[in-house]
Amino acid sequence: MQNIRTTTLSFSKTVLTALFVMLSSTMLFAQIPSPAQEEVLVIRAAEVHTLEGEAIMEGMIIIENGIIQAVGRNLEVPAGAIVKDYTGMQVYPAFIHSRNLLGITEIGAVPVTSDFNELGNINPNVRPQVAFHPESSHIGIASAHGIGIVVTTPSGGIISGQAAAMYTDGWTWEQMTKQTPVGMVINWPNMINNSNLEKELKELQDAFDKARRFHTAQKSDRHHPVDIRWESMVPVLEREVPVLIHANEISQIQAAITWAKNENLKMILTGGRDAAYLADQLAREQIPVILTPIIGGPARQWEHYGISYAKAAALYEAGVQFAIAGDFGATGAYRLPHHAAAAVAFGLPHSEALKSITLYPARLLGLEDRAGSISPGKEAHLIICNGDPLEFATQIQQVYILGKEIDMQNKHRQLYDKYRIKKEQGK
Repeated sequence: MQNIRTTTLSFSKTVLTALFVMLSSTMLFAQIPSPAQEEVLVIRAAEVHTLEGEAIMEGMIIIENGIIQAVGRNLEVPAGAIVKDYTGMQVYPAFIHSRNLLGITEIGAVPVTSDFNELGNINPNVRPQVAFHPESSHIGIASAHGIGIVVTTPSGGIISGQAAAMYTDGWTWEQMTKQTPVGMVINWPNMINNSNLEKELKELQDAFDKARRFHTAQKSDRHHPVDIRWESMVPVLEREVPVLIHANEISQIQAAITWAKNENLKMILTGGRDAAYLADQLAREQIPVILTPIIGGPARQWEHYGISYAKAAALYEAGVQFAIAGDFGATGAYRLPHHAAAAVAFGLPHSEALKSITLYPARLLGLEDRAGSISPGKEAHLIICNGDPLEFATQIQQVYILGKEIDMQNKHRQLYDKYRIKKEQGK
């Protein structure tokens, strides 16, 4: 009996020790959120790329309370200001990732760490910001790679919920929520070999019909019972918030455009694998596109290997408004500039590629007045780097979010340091 008790205690200690080591390792990777900006900050750099005009050589940026006050050369430094001199460095606006699971999933193989979809096909009331996990290691990696704002996007079903624009630095989801909703997420049904197509389209239409009836009843009777599903759709019906319709195949995209037009909805196409084939129609109907991803292979045997890489250039040449979102998974969020760079290699002008991950997503999602470029009155989301941020070899020295110098330590950097030491030890 004594041996059994001793073995049990020993096993318990082993388990507890393993849990402690695991938790300690996880905590090592967690960034420490920065306090709100208190003193006036002045940033000096060799080049300031505002993305609203020519680069400013030997430029300066004055920031107060997280807001850019002035941008230019030879500006007067306010009394008591903290001056950061980044000699030889370049400054760009921080990136905006316009479609990702960042903050609502951690480990794909562990279901309890993911909270990006709900049961049922119709969930317009889902708000991903309340499930946003500030301790996620993916957030720290993304922010250290220059992503200042991410549009966290629910998935699953037909109407997935409301996409939310989130900062990538902060202690709580409330602090990290920038704007919500920025769009209502709809996954357009597969139009090919789909035995449930008619049923799924009817579910989608019924949801919008019920939401309209609810809105009409609510306007005529302020005591009308509340239904949070239909109430959450009112901004969409009023065209205050766009529908983010995810569709990839040609027939999907065309059907979604026709439906949104008939419903008088403000539509943004997401995904857009075949968008290049419909570029003229998208331009004519003034349907913006959020492309996900750029880096990828062809969907059909007869397509050119670079068809995915070239679609951004095709949309640009046709006059379609677009943004590049890159990977949808949280683990690949940091690769956003790589997708933009790949589009440059296949014909997209470099300046357009930079804007496709900064200024253009801000415009499409209603954030332009506060983010997307370096301009007085906008929030100070900045990248300090030693070269072109679309070049793979460029190193980001520092990122600022709301004028705060964020903690640049993250899991990638810690692993780099670990194995650099291993190499130095000759192991």
